[in-house]
Amino acid sequence: MSGERIQVTSNGASESETAAIIAAVEQFLADTSPPPADAGPKTSPWARAALREGIDARQLHGDAWGHAPR
Repeated sequence: MSGERIQVTSNGASESETAAIIAAVEQFLADTSPPPADAGPKTSPWARAALREGIDARQLHGDAWGHAPR
């Protein structure tokens, strides 16, 4: 779960019954929660290749893009 807190406020249940209720509710929430969202938009293979090529060119030729490597 994502930092949520489950609390039982009834005084009629024993500690073991309360623990069983909490465990069942947590299991239910885990079973029925939606899958995690994607980390964000994925970079296309073409964009990845272009970025990699640009980085490689920068490492081979220090004056790529007009700046010398440090």
